[in-house]
Amino acid sequence: MEKKTATKKQSKPKAVVAAPEKKRTVAKVKKAAHEAPAVITGLHNLQVPFGSHKKRKLLGRGSGSGHGKTSTRGSKGQTSRAGRHFYAGFEGGTSPLIRRSPKRGFNSKFKKVYQIVNLNDLSRIKETNINPELLEAKGLIADKEMPVKILGDGEIKNSIIIRAHAFSKGSLEKIQKAGGKAEVVTVEMSNDKVQNSK
Repeated sequence: MEKKTATKKQSKPKAVVAAPEKKRTVAKVKKAAHEAPAVITGLHNLQVPFGSHKKRKLLGRGSGSGHGKTSTRGSKGQTSRAGRHFYAGFEGGTSPLIRRSPKRGFNSKFKKVYQIVNLNDLSRIKETNINPELLEAKGLIADKEMPVKILGDGEIKNSIIIRAHAFSKGSLEKIQKAGGKAEVVTVEMSNDKVQNSK
């Protein structure tokens, strides 16, 4: 009798079936976006967009610069020549606007700018000795180191001694008529005061 040999049945490989993708609902997408870490924009993470800055084009560097025979200067004419220079307001050789417009007056750097005080302002001060420091304390001038000029607008009845850098003719007459005295402060004296205060 022939012996029957038992043969193992060959098992077929199982097909791998991918798991069905879960549908992402709008609520889940919003939830994921809410749970993502928030990025705060600040100076530490600002970035320049690509292409916003271009390299400066070098002009007039010869035919080997990669910009052609004329090197970005065009062909012929005044602007293609070496050493050309145009000042601000240049109008192609004609008389520019700054020269055509009329000129009147000038500003002198030696001009003295005085702080003005009138006699009617001094009449409200009870002190008899008035100087730039007192005028600054009373709010009649802004800076005691700047020159002060007394003008004759108003009347003064008290005899006062006032020290200032300049007096008008009318104010000087009214002060002397009231029995007062006007003392002129020279510029050198005021500069010495400034140096001593420093």
